[in-house]
Amino acid sequence: MTVALRAAGPLDAGQVGAILHRVNSLTDWLPDLYSGAETIGYCGTMIDRGWVTVAERAGRVIGFLARDGAEICALYLHPDHSGQGIGKMLLDRAKSQSDRLWLWVFQANTGARRFYAREGFVETDRSDGARNDETLPDLQMTWRKETAQ
Repeated sequence: MTVALRAAGPLDAGQVGAILHRVNSLTDWLPDLYSGAETIGYCGTMIDRGWVTVAERAGRVIGFLARDGAEICALYLHPDHSGQGIGKMLLDRAKSQSDRLWLWVFQANTGARRFYAREGFVETDRSDGARNDETLPDLQMTWRKETAQ
């Protein structure tokens, strides 16, 4: 079945928030900081700011990417839809709209780090976690169009 990418609308906040909350609750090394309702509210704010692109299949949101200018703030897929190239589709859309992208990823998130490295992102900085709510060590990764070619 086909996956369509589109800008998120206000009515997508529930599905987007549910994906983010589910992934976070299934990740054993992440602290449980926010309720489902708080997560939906946060996603609604990103949607209201125009940051969110959703991946949709059969009328259901199955993943999303939130981008504030060059910063990728979030890229999440419903666990049942990972490994199908949907994250790459979302990231390729963001790459087509920018010459440079950057993000922070938790050091413990080895799968995401491998994914971003495969997609041309390189480590550009490290942090001890003092700047994020989870207080987990993270690293910054950056992609530049001219170096990816």
